[in-house]
Order: sequence, then C-alpha cells, then structure tokens
Amino acid sequence: MKPSTATKLIAYCALTAWAAASFAQHSGHAQDSATPAPARASAPASPYAGEQTRSIKSLSASDITGLQTGAGMAYAKAAELNGYPGPSHVLELATQLRLDGEQHSATKKLMAQHKSRARTLGAQLLEAERSLDKAFASKQIDAQRVEDLTRQIGTLQARLRAEHLQTHLAQTALLSPQQIASYQNLRGYDQTAGKEPLSTQ
Repeated sequence: MKPSTATKLIAYCALTAWAAASFAQHSGHAQDSATPAPARASAPASPYAGEQTRSIKSLSASDITGLQTGAGMAYAKAAELNGYPGPSHVLELATQLRLDGEQHSATKKLMAQHKSRARTLGAQLLEAERSLDKAFASKQIDAQRVEDLTRQIGTLQARLRAEHLQTHLAQTALLSPQQIASYQNLRGYDQTAGKEPLSTQ
C-alpha cells in the first residue's frame, strides 16, 4: 500500500523541523565558543593603592617635609581660629599690623626659637614613625612592640602640638588687643569684614 500524499507531507514537515532545530543548536554552540565570557567585575582598588611605595607608609612626602621644616601642619588650629595669632603670619602682616621695632624683633626671635624646637621634635617623630614602619616591614613585630612604639609616637605628637600652640600663646602676649582684632580681620576670620583694621588715630 503506497503512502498517501498527506502522510508524505507530514513526514516532510517533521524532517524539516528536526533539521532546523539541529542547525539552531549547532549554531548556538558555535556562537558560545566564539564569544568570550564577560570579564568578572574586579573589586575597587584601595584608596591606599600606591602608598605601599612610600619610605614611611603612614606619612606622605608633604608630611615628611613639614616635620623636617617645622611647618605648622594645622597643629595650632585650636589657637589660630580662636583669636591667638601665630608669629609666621604676624611677620607676613607686620606692616598692616603696624608692629613697632620691639614687637618685630621679639616676633622674629620667637619664630626662630619655635622653628628650631619644632624641627627637633619633627625629626624625632619621623624616626619613631620610621621605626614603626620597619618593625611591620620586618614581620618581626608583636603586640608589646606596637604598644611601645605607638606610645612614643603619641608622646612626640603631643609635644609637637603643644609647641605650636604655646608659640601662639607667646605671640599673642606680644600684641595689643587692637592688633589681635586687626589680625583676625586680615586673616578673614572676622565676620564683620570691611571695618578699618586699625584706628588711624
């Protein structure tokens, strides 16, 4: 018995569908193998990245320079922003503040003495920070060593900050109330800006 035309048509359609499915599957595998998998998202870099090359890991180049030169490094902000001038800026504003000869000489002397002490303390603090860094780099540090080194560093930081703050106290004692008010104005701390810094009388 010969197959009917309908039977032939059904068989043809089935064969065609099978071929199409087989081609699609093969094509999909080929595409998968040709297309690289998306790269895995990388973790964000640490904000400390690059600092591992510092000579003293906890200090930047500007920190080191500041300690070596006796710079202010914001140690005296509590004094400066509460109405206690510092010698460096007083000397910069000597003309506007109308320093007399005695005040000018005393301020220069104060500044020189302060810088000498600040540089000495800064050098000691740098050495203490370097010792802490080396102790960790050597992988030979323990809890007691951490305690000893950080106590030393903390003491030096306190002494250095006190040196800056006490210098502002000493400088303030050399100025008149009028000069202190003028300093506040000139430095931009006085919210009533626009007034004449010093009386012309």
